[in-house]
Amino acid sequence: MRLLFLGPPGAGKGTQARELAREWDVPQVATGDMLREAMSAGTALGREAKQYYDKGNLVPDDVILRMVAERLRQPDATKGFILDGFPRTIAQADGLAKMLDEIGQKLDAVIYLDVSEPELVRRLTGRRLCRNCQSPYHLVSAPPQRAGVCDKCGGELYQRVDDSEATVRNRLQVYETQTSPLLDYYRQRGLLRTVSGEGAVEKIRQALREAAGARR
Repeated sequence: MRLLFLGPPGAGKGTQARELAREWDVPQVATGDMLREAMSAGTALGREAKQYYDKGNLVPDDVILRMVAERLRQPDATKGFILDGFPRTIAQADGLAKMLDEIGQKLDAVIYLDVSEPELVRRLTGRRLCRNCQSPYHLVSAPPQRAGVCDKCGGELYQRVDDSEATVRNRLQVYETQTSPLLDYYRQRGLLRTVSGEGAVEKIRQALREAAGARR
């Protein structure tokens, strides 16, 4: 069970990957989380990544690839993994393929969570956070009991700048330009599976299970 989840911001791939990784007892390899943890722990790769991060620069592909390779060599990844958030570009996908070959692994399937732009905008712009305790809410799917007030501590709820409609639409445009070519990349290699990311969460999860099982 060696999978890669693809999808635009707000598609729900991180949530689904986390739950399915727990269900299948394999690691969820989320590069964003890995970078933050490595920098916080002060590992050799974390210190290298932090040099770029502190200057506001993108962490180079080779650093991320080495971090992923290090993670996939750990014992709990021998029976499988779910990659989440990487690769984002064709160059990264080429690097990933080479790295997996070097450590004797290969992807079984690449699963794309397909969600319409209006639904993505609705999901991403509806998010709210508590200024005090950072508890998350959503105006549609998980609203507070009182509008604008945190249920837990009574703090004010606010919308992050990243979640404004203008910023969200820009993020989706960047994704479309930079990352969507990966769909053709993996389709040409016979790995791509597409699952609708709209509807009931458990229905989506079952569709993901079936898509993953298609290449067992």
